[in-house]
Amino acid sequence: MVAADAGSDDESVDARRFAGQTALVTGSTRGIGAGTARRLAAEGADVVVTGRTVEDGEAVAARISEQTAGEAHFVRADMRDPDAIEALVEATVERFGGLDVLVNSAGVQTETAADDATMADWAFVLETDFRSYWLTTKHAVGAMDDGGAVVNVSSNHARQTMPEHFPYNAVKAGIDGMTRAMALDFGPGIRVNTVNPGWVAVERTESGMDDDYRSHLESIHPVGRLGEPSDVAAAVAFLASDEAGFVTGASLLVDGGRSAVMQDDTLPDYRDRRE
Repeated sequence: MVAADAGSDDESVDARRFAGQTALVTGSTRGIGAGTARRLAAEGADVVVTGRTVEDGEAVAARISEQTAGEAHFVRADMRDPDAIEALVEATVERFGGLDVLVNSAGVQTETAADDATMADWAFVLETDFRSYWLTTKHAVGAMDDGGAVVNVSSNHARQTMPEHFPYNAVKAGIDGMTRAMALDFGPGIRVNTVNPGWVAVERTESGMDDDYRSHLESIHPVGRLGEPSDVAAAVAFLASDEAGFVTGASLLVDGGRSAVMQDDTLPDYRDRRE
């Protein structure tokens, strides 16, 4: 399933902002990653789409190439495999001659509590959502000869969380810390930032969601709706661009104000009284 478009007709899209640049977006065969790859290509970048599912990845890449200013190329890679990560960066450089922007977006989660999680759960999440961010960045910075930008996709779970989201929530908090460490170690030529999405309407989050539950979720967001991949993609594009040239080591919440809410039950009633 191809993710919601990052809106090529959006007035905020500048087809020149990443002209002549190459971007690698991990976990980009669907969801936020696919939306981000499309947004960067719409703003002029050549983009490498990557993931484990060849059919989905090639479809996303073909659609991007057909409908945006940039060229997209799919490279299959399992982000749990260190050798595959190194080969992915090498393939990116071989295809486009360099690398300017890395977006670490690959992610998985398990619905387990800290006392129920197994070693297999731990390895599955840590290797995909955490170790791969480090290794991909480690290899990518070597290809960023003229400097570059890294954007790590975390979550609002890094700040506030829910039961039975371990170790996903712990890893997402760790990504924010990793970003700060990388910003120091790879600067000044390379900037590293985090974007922290909240509820975003993608295949995984919408699975089994009926109209009543969706209405409830929308009601507890100050903006009155759920996010779309294009919302996160716009934030990533900003952080990766020269417009954010004085921003590094930062974590940007993109959650529709969800983290600002103290009591879920008060917000819908308050909004109704104001209308």
